[in-house]
Amino acid sequence: MASTTRRPSSASDRRAILEERVLSAIEGLLQGGVTYTELSVEQIAQAAGMSRSSFYLYFRDKVDVLLRLSGFLRGESYAIASAWRPTGAEGGLDGLARTYELILGHYRKYAALLSAIGEVAAYDAEVSQAWSAHQRRFIDNTIEVLREEQKAGRSPADIDPELAARVIVQGGGQVIARQVASGTSDDDPAVARELAREYWYGVYRRPAAPQA
Repeated sequence: MASTTRRPSSASDRRAILEERVLSAIEGLLQGGVTYTELSVEQIAQAAGMSRSSFYLYFRDKVDVLLRLSGFLRGESYAIASAWRPTGAEGGLDGLARTYELILGHYRKYAALLSAIGEVAAYDAEVSQAWSAHQRRFIDNTIEVLREEQKAGRSPADIDPELAARVIVQGGGQVIARQVASGTSDDDPAVARELAREYWYGVYRRPAAPQA
């Protein structure tokens, strides 16, 4: 009797290979100067070496493509960010700077995709909500880290973890997006180090407020 245990894995592998081809095709098309809104399914399918009918076997439409690919982008960046903790061999200011540098490198690698997400999120509610949910994961992780630091007495108790986390994630996200869009990779380490200093000394190791 033939085993069926490998079929889900094979289907998953095929989907992953296809998504990689589509991602490469979209990046090439966007680097040619068109916007994601201007791209047609026909253009994407042709650039990926597949028919329109094959495209629709795997994707609902162009928005579905972007949601799938942005899921990969979000997952990788979250894995990088959530691995950092303030204490330990890979923690502290140096570890935070390295984390920001890795995130910058990841987003720079997929700069065309990041730009397309920002473009479509401005008018498509589904993409906007997916990106907001992604930011929420970062915020919740940062809240958890801050509460751990407060409990251990390393961060001041008067910090509001929710507010501080939103400033760190949303503010840092804007800096990273702008740097990827208009900065150079040579400047990434300095930008990463400055972000790390701002949040390390401004939040994680902020001096306690003087008693009234």
